[in-house]
Parts: sequence; C-alpha cells; structure tokens
Amino acid sequence: MKLYDTNRAPNPRRVRIFLAEKGISVPLEPVDLGKGEHKSAEFTGLNPRQRVPLLVLDDGTAIAETMAICRYFEALQPEPNLFGHTPEEQGLVEMWQRQVELDLFYPIMMVLRHLNPAMAQMEVPQVPEWGEANKPKVLAALGFFNDQLADRAFVAGSRFSVADITMLVAVDFLRVIRTEVPEHHTHLKRWYDVVSQRPSAKA
Repeated sequence: MKLYDTNRAPNPRRVRIFLAEKGISVPLEPVDLGKGEHKSAEFTGLNPRQRVPLLVLDDGTAIAETMAICRYFEALQPEPNLFGHTPEEQGLVEMWQRQVELDLFYPIMMVLRHLNPAMAQMEVPQVPEWGEANKPKVLAALGFFNDQLADRAFVAGSRFSVADITMLVAVDFLRVIRTEVPEHHTHLKRWYDVVSQRPSAKA
C-alpha cells in the first residue's frame, strides 16, 4: 500500500491529518506537481484524473478522492471514529463536511486557480472573473461558519470529526489567496485555536 502525496496541495494534507488522527502509518510516494509528475504516463495509468491524493492498495486497486480514501481507512480502522457513530451523527458529519467543502474550501481553490498566474498550466482556461466572483463567497462562508460555531465546540457537534479536518485545511489555505479570518469572527478563531493545536495538524 502507498499513498501518492504532495506537500503543495490541501487535499493530500486532509488525508495526512486523517491518518495522523487514526494513528495509521502509510508509505508516502511524493508527486511533484511543479514538474508535472501527476501528468506522467505512469501516474495517469493509476489515476486518469491526474490528481492527488491517490491510495494504491497492495493488489493494485487505486482509490482516488480525498473523502473516499478517508472512508476506506475509517472502515479499515473504525476507531477513533471520525465520520460519526450513530446514524444521526453520521448524517450531521456528512452534512457539515460537505458544506465546508462546497462553501469555503472550493471557493478558495477557485480564487487561487483562476487568479494566480502560477496556476495557469493547471487551470486551463483561467477565468479571472470567476476567481474574483469567489472572493466574496469565501468571506460569506467564514461569517456563516463563525455563526454556526457559536453554540458548539466543533464543526459537526461536540467532538472532532472529518468536518473539522476539512475546515482546518481550508482556513490554513486562506494564506494562498492572502486572506485571513476577520478578527470579529471570535467563534471561528476560538475553534481554530483549539484544533490547530492537535498533533495531527502538523501532518
């Protein structure tokens, strides 16, 4: 088993944090996106979408997509649980993880990929207007999640879950679009101070 990984992208970090929370060690195979290694014939043969992370099992089975990889390891090692124990908790974790992904994580990516000249070879064509259109979406999402965290400790409830992993990586990734969490978002900042101190956050 090996995990194709890169330090330059947020999605592989989500998997690394997940694995660190589980205490699971998987050999990492670095992929240099700057050199276009994700577009090589060898990697494309494993993942035609040419994206990381990618988990390749011992029998050659290739599992792409961040949450698919995390769900594989959750099924393999259920504890500590990060997707929810009860049906209600599982539904809430899934809901909040997806909302963070679509409302915050994705707009940050769109600002980066469509406005940063360094991303021109990865985002073809770049549409600067779309990048600009996503800037207010990022700020609106930060405000929304700040309000939601007013009455609970973590994104999906009373304990840390995969939804917090996605939010943590998204907030840290704000730096690539030169944005910070506004000072008046005290609930979001309180949450961030807690989760960023977890050992897994360094993964």
